[in-house]
Amino acid sequence: MGKLLEWMPIVKDALHKTAVAANILCLLHVTNVHLFSVVKLVGPSMLPAFNNGNFVLSERITSRSGKVRSGDAVIIRSPEDPTKVVCKRVKGVEGDVVSYVVDPNKSDEQKTVDQKEVEIEKKTKKIWKSVDDREEC
Repeated sequence: MGKLLEWMPIVKDALHKTAVAANILCLLHVTNVHLFSVVKLVGPSMLPAFNNGNFVLSERITSRSGKVRSGDAVIIRSPEDPTKVVCKRVKGVEGDVVSYVVDPNKSDEQKTVDQKEVEIEKKTKKIWKSVDDREEC
């Protein structure tokens, strides 16, 4: 019983430090999921705004409050590979009128669309078969 009493302060101290570490990890997790996270950008698709290898602070409050605007850079899950995230520039939101080149390889024909949903990016990318934002309309 004497040996057990010798270990008691050490065990209490270890449990206290473990609880503090667990609280810090929980706080970091909640912050990362609900407030903001740090993201490393890889690839040239957002040049010249962001360079390959840049670290950006991605906040999560604007998208949850529905205040994403045309021109904002957003980080979304890739539709081609859901295990990856991609950084894209918002071309238009509901209520915007957006013009784009139908097929830049064949002609300069442009279409103008009344933006009913935030799908113009997907439509133009499907037409162009491009995943690179440097190809401007």
